[in-house]
Amino acid sequence: MGKATGFMEYVREEEKKRDPLSRLHDWNEYTFPFSNETLARQGARCMDCGTPFCHMGMELNGLTSGCPIHNLIPEWNDLVYRGRWKEAFERLVKTNNFPEFTGRVCPAPCEGSCTVAISDPAVAIKGIERAIIDKAFAEGWVQPRIPKKRTGKKVAVIGSGPAGLACADELNQAGHLVTVYERADRVGGLLTYGIPNMKLGKDVVERRVRLLEEEGITFLTNTEVGKQITVHELQKQYDAIVICIGAQKQRDLVLEGRELDGVHLAMDYLTVTTKWLLNGEKDETFIDAKHKHVIVIGGGDTGADCVATAIRQQCKSVVQFGKHPSLPKERTGDNPWPQYPLVFTIDYAYEEAEAKFGTDPRQYCIQTKKIVGDENGKVKELHTIQMEKTVDEHGHVVFREIPGTEKVWPCDLVLIAIGFEGPDQPILQQFGIETVNKKVKAPEYKTNVEGVFVAGDARRGQSLVVWAIHEGREVAKAVNDFLIER
Repeated sequence: MGKATGFMEYVREEEKKRDPLSRLHDWNEYTFPFSNETLARQGARCMDCGTPFCHMGMELNGLTSGCPIHNLIPEWNDLVYRGRWKEAFERLVKTNNFPEFTGRVCPAPCEGSCTVAISDPAVAIKGIERAIIDKAFAEGWVQPRIPKKRTGKKVAVIGSGPAGLACADELNQAGHLVTVYERADRVGGLLTYGIPNMKLGKDVVERRVRLLEEEGITFLTNTEVGKQITVHELQKQYDAIVICIGAQKQRDLVLEGRELDGVHLAMDYLTVTTKWLLNGEKDETFIDAKHKHVIVIGGGDTGADCVATAIRQQCKSVVQFGKHPSLPKERTGDNPWPQYPLVFTIDYAYEEAEAKFGTDPRQYCIQTKKIVGDENGKVKELHTIQMEKTVDEHGHVVFREIPGTEKVWPCDLVLIAIGFEGPDQPILQQFGIETVNKKVKAPEYKTNVEGVFVAGDARRGQSLVVWAIHEGREVAKAVNDFLIER
């Protein structure tokens, strides 16, 4: 422990953000890194607890508490405080394959369970993590790790999101020959096409992919299993197969007017926007919010990313509908530490909307009743009613409509961001893999098909990038054990 009284002497400092209005003119990341002096102070705030809840990595009351990959947080906090950066990097990568991703996009459940956070703002763990890996790349400490021995065993990984990449990385380092199949035109899964550039620059993803290639992993893009290569061919060519296809089936609205022109699923919107930025040209699938009144249905992170994207496309206005009430400013009695704190925050997108339009775009406890179009079949307005959230005598949450609160919202573009239902089924059906509750049935990562494993959102449901990395690491252990026994 570097400074025993650091948590009493220093206050939490946040990463500096670019001015909300100025950053709307580009698609670059919106935060600045900490200075070394600030990082030393923030590292000094770590208490080096006897029981460090920050890296316990478990679910409490359905929410993630602590780091699922069990990062050695107190150790590298202390090393940063002492200025021993290379050692901090070496400790960080013992547990995290891709800290440059989690340091940017993770919601930091580690901070929610930080012991300092019982009575004061948490240690700035996420910012320190990002600073360590960014400095490691800048200093040239991140070098290709070429396995010294090869086992001759071949593994196919289907899907190149964070779970697939983590699995491929671990198996490659174990000496196996790994090929990753990706149906999109670029590697990265949701890291590339699901998270906007403002949160995760695609150069950061591409840098890691190049490193993995140098280390011996083969990536095949524009290759969909079941189309460009059959399941039977995969099973003949590889000793093991790992399915990491995510939970990419988007939940849709069953609603009057859903079929109208101008109503889109959120991930389709984010994907074509990123493709335009990467390719430098718009194709017939491009969805443009320019000069439009935009409504986003769904109150989560994907919806917030749609808000930020629409503003950069110069929309006339943007509103985001949420089903639930606004969160409280402080923890309530039924959300105690070390649970993930369910408290009101202002995301980067909402800062930008308020700077641009003068108001937070979020509308709470609102239910969409129907979408109405014009004579040409294009969306022109959306009809809503306010809801009241109550708990009945059995403890069940009940939403009821409030009469007299009906409202009509003019809009030209509707984006549906209400979550995901699970993995696409065709590939699972071709393998003959069992599912339960729209997820792959895979205790200990093994499916019912010999030699076929699964990890990530396809197995556990829609979740965090850090959980996907955890799953990728764990399934690699299961596959490695399977290959050794053969």
